[in-house]
Amino acid sequence: MLATDRTTLAQFLVEETQSRPGDPSTLVGLLLDVAQACKIIAKLIAMGQLAGVHGYNGETNVQGETQARLDLLSNQAFIRATERTGHVAGLASEEMEEIYNLTRPHGRGNLLLTFDPLDGSSNIDTNGTVGSIFSILPFEGGEREPETQDFLRPGRDQVAAGYALYGPSTMFVLTIGAGVHGFTLDPLLGDFVLTHPGMTVAPATAEFAINASNRRFWEPPIHLYVNELLAGATGVRGKDYNMRWIAALVADCHRILLRGGIYLYPRDTKPPVKAGRLRLLYEGAPIAMLMQQAGGRCITGLDEVLDIQPTALHQRVPLIFGSSDEVDRVEALHRHPDTVESITPLFGQRGLFRD
Repeated sequence: MLATDRTTLAQFLVEETQSRPGDPSTLVGLLLDVAQACKIIAKLIAMGQLAGVHGYNGETNVQGETQARLDLLSNQAFIRATERTGHVAGLASEEMEEIYNLTRPHGRGNLLLTFDPLDGSSNIDTNGTVGSIFSILPFEGGEREPETQDFLRPGRDQVAAGYALYGPSTMFVLTIGAGVHGFTLDPLLGDFVLTHPGMTVAPATAEFAINASNRRFWEPPIHLYVNELLAGATGVRGKDYNMRWIAALVADCHRILLRGGIYLYPRDTKPPVKAGRLRLLYEGAPIAMLMQQAGGRCITGLDEVLDIQPTALHQRVPLIFGSSDEVDRVEALHRHPDTVESITPLFGQRGLFRD
């Protein structure tokens, strides 16, 4: 198929939103702004050390994490691509302690943007896969300046969500509430073109992703579940599983969208003061919307991530998402661990992960 025969991101968005009530131009414009930021980030990543963008700057973000140079450059790319177009009312980023006040040369849009500008930045210096994650929320404050409280809305209020994946090819995957669709950056056209329409998550899987180095901090339901998988064909699940862990949330999410699987970053006791490790607004909510739109599920263990009412800008949550059959199983283990354990003797002293 010739490149001219393909549907570009702009064409897709115009066609998909034309039947929506109201004026969709602000949403279309903001999504194209986000896509532009992702193109810039893709170019920076592709240049790598040739552009001197590898390494760390010695500073930490509000999360207490050391910031890579590309974290800051990617954050700036999002700001520059959106702050003067008039499509957005305010920004919130994983890399900024407070919300970002925009200049207003072209008015204020009725949308809010939250984003993780560079997910998986620990992979940068090893030339591994990284990405960006974003979420778009409605803003109903009119002409007033947005406040932090305006961003604290449950995931079900999202207007759109998605991510960019910077790998062998650059992809832009999004949902505007009508399925999940993937676009690949055409380096000749300089545009995203539709290559993966109607992405869905297979309900069953034989792959899982978890950071097993944290196993000594897991809660009992996660021990039970992972032991089930590792028991393989001879265990209660009756089939062998493979483990995949890329250390970039976007990359693991993308793999699950393409071939099914389950991702677990559960609550653990390693940081006792933290309920989870991933950020609700910048990671949990957008991933949950993508999963729900693709036929998968996303939970904390007991709760649907889309139903969580945020209480802070940088709130953290456990995150378990992917194929519905597997997420259902994890939820059942959280709700009835004693019942399940009693019918699966593998999880006693003979468990594969004994403490």
